[in-house]
Amino acid sequence: MKYLLTLALALVAASSFAQNPVLGKWKTIDDETGRIKSVVEITERDGKLYGQVIELFRLPEEDQNPICDKCEDDRKDQPALGMEIVRDMVRVEGEMEWEDGTICDPKNGKIYDCEMWLEEDNMDELKVRGYIFFLFRTQTWLRQK
Repeated sequence: MKYLLTLALALVAASSFAQNPVLGKWKTIDDETGRIKSVVEITERDGKLYGQVIELFRLPEEDQNPICDKCEDDRKDQPALGMEIVRDMVRVEGEMEWEDGTICDPKNGKIYDCEMWLEEDNMDELKVRGYIFFLFRTQTWLRQK
């Protein structure tokens, strides 16, 4: 009986992962230094994805509790730790892509349109692109194991 219950729970967990493999914790990497900046947890709410900063990695000389003093929405003067930086991402049907959401850079307070995707040959790297019109920047986030 225990075996069947364990198997059933494993199947449910595998099924939910297969439905939305982007859910979970992702390490964000600084483009210039290659250093881990933060961990963002991606969750699903009402069929959309949201990402919250759950851990920061700061150098000793950096402000250890930065706030988004340049944000102009509900995140204004909120701490970066705990901030929801990814909002309203919608999955492209049948694809490993999400779009139509936004991403906030707490450092400068700017909000960018956002899309993200997983490559089928490497489900541990999430490509996250923020853009305004035709200008964009793409980061690679690494799955935290």
